[in-house]
Amino acid sequence: YPRGTGVGVPLDAPLEEIPIGTSETLREGHDVVILAYGTVVGPALEAAEALARDGIEATVVNARFAKPLDAERVLALAARVPRFLPGEEHAVAGGFGSAVGELLAERGARVELEILGVPDEWVDHGAQRIWRHHFGLDAEGIAAAVRRRLTEDSTSRRFYAPFDTRFSEISSMSLSVFVPPPNVNVTPPKPSTSST
Repeated sequence: YPRGTGVGVPLDAPLEEIPIGTSETLREGHDVVILAYGTVVGPALEAAEALARDGIEATVVNARFAKPLDAERVLALAARVPRFLPGEEHAVAGGFGSAVGELLAERGARVELEILGVPDEWVDHGAQRIWRHHFGLDAEGIAAAVRRRLTEDSTSRRFYAPFDTRFSEISSMSLSVFVPPPNVNVTPPKPSTSST
């Protein structure tokens, strides 16, 4: 259920229909694309402002839809910006960022991709602000991920995977997933030795 506060919008603006599967570019930049989905949009804009003070220009896109993706906008951006950072307050595995990665791989786009989201771990109850900060989904975390991506060594925290697409060429993309130190120690159950 909804809780907490939102960014807010003017309530007297006329309503407009949003075509399904269309995103909107909120800010233009040439160093990195932050594809924000849901609650990450506001922090992404804040992060972009902080990065701009350091001379790093980020494009910020409000994805609005995870399915269908705005493939046209994503691919157009991939043709001119070498780094992508999709972010969402959702599981990384099988989420919005994964869908972006699949689209880029399928179409042969060559970008560095770092997915921000919730790793595959138990998330306890707690204040949204605390958990968003823990997973790097606030403005500070998003800006840190961009700086890390721009300054890291070409061999650290990356792997290059070839993707054989339906097209005639093989492309590669750099993929990293930000996984903070685990805060919960979960021991998997032992396999049963009895047969039924």
